Amino acid sequence: MEKQSRGRGIEENTMAILDTSGFNRDSHHRNDDRLAFLEAVRSASLVPDDGIAPTKTMLGAIFQILKDESTLELVVASYQLLNELDKRFPRVYLPEIEKSESSSPTDLVVVEEAWSPFSFGLDSEKDESNKDSGRSIKPLGFHYLVQDLGEVVKEGKPKATEIKTLRNMLLLQYLVNVLERDTLPRIHSYKENMNWNLIRESLLNMLLGSRKIIYKSLIKDCLSAMCYMYHEMSQTQNFSVELSANCNTAVVMALPEVKSCACVSLKKLLLLIIELDSARNSADLQGLTNRADGVRTPVSEIILDEITYNSDILSSFFQIFDEPKQKLKLIVQYLQKYIPKSSVRTRRSNGSANDATFESILKCFSNANSTKSIIKKISGDVAQLLLGHAFQAYLSMCDTDSEEGVKSCSLPEVCQNIITAFTCIKREDKQTELSVFSKETLFAAATILSLKS
Repeated sequence: MEKQSRGRGIEENTMAILDTSGFNRDSHHRNDDRLAFLEAVRSASLVPDDGIAPTKTMLGAIFQILKDESTLELVVASYQLLNELDKRFPRVYLPEIEKSESSSPTDLVVVEEAWSPFSFGLDSEKDESNKDSGRSIKPLGFHYLVQDLGEVVKEGKPKATEIKTLRNMLLLQYLVNVLERDTLPRIHSYKENMNWNLIRESLLNMLLGSRKIIYKSLIKDCLSAMCYMYHEMSQTQNFSVELSANCNTAVVMALPEVKSCACVSLKKLLLLIIELDSARNSADLQGLTNRADGVRTPVSEIILDEITYNSDILSSFFQIFDEPKQKLKLIVQYLQKYIPKSSVRTRRSNGSANDATFESILKCFSNANSTKSIIKKISGDVAQLLLGHAFQAYLSMCDTDSEEGVKSCSLPEVCQNIITAFTCIKREDKQTELSVFSKETLFAAATILSLKS
């Protein structure tokens, strides 16, 4: 009760700084008032060792500043404060336990009354939507956020250097951080306790299951925004060209780093959904799900379809999507579609555990007939790109002592098969040139062979 009383008192004092018209009045004092408000919240909640968690009203006000503000200082300050508050006062967490108790399952702590930036309320809830529309974001608003960022970067719109773009990128990063902090502890606890309700009630599961968004479109827009942002960053540009008389120099200078982090956030979101799908698949096998959980296409299948039929994003995707296990799995599935059925059985066959592995894919490229068949369907350049990234992922898994997917062949054998595969591709498609990336792949394989011999 004492903490609640202190919390209400802090809320009254801090919110008084904004006053009732703080989000509407247009004066040179408004920015100063908002900065003072953010500093007051920091001083009350983060500076003292016994700081009090900010109330829903206070957190909603900070979020509204991040979501709507048009000055760089306030956008960055609100973004940093929200992340620091979430770390100090988590909504979902696993309690710390003594080593002697580590063998027993850990009960997840969920602060039921905690504020969330996501709103899953019905449109009929007029009071909430009218009163606090700026203090939360709905599923459709999240989709629009991703979609807008992708369009700005892809079309090279002039507003790409405006504060709105930077603000939206920071907003996206914060929201993905919230989803990550909510999802990962739930998945960890689910694996120990097999309580599917923990996953069912996660923010990410509710976001993806919302009827207000088209799930597949959201995933495709995430892929598009991520890949086009990465492609833009990888292009060498004359920095001075981006500056103009009307632009905000500070915003232009901050954008590259913020854009890079936004790109990583979209990758993180896709990996979180893959983890969620894995938990969902486990729950399905255990009979823990029901009709209320609905049916959702695994995100890996959507990604696979998109990179198969959208060649513009293929290279950028595998450069940014660098989680070894998932990267290798996607490439194997991609290539498997083009390999003659006599060489590698389909996923639905009752074949051995060696079916559809990186090693079996490589062996197909050592055969002239199967190689010719594959590169008739995909170019030799694409085949080299995929094998190079698969080899890169394979090496990463070996370096981290991961056993999954790296058992069936020795590393020297894989290196030899990579060299053979590239040689066979070149022999069957003489127009294929070795890219810098392909040369690096061959050099790495040859170096490992020489060290192992």
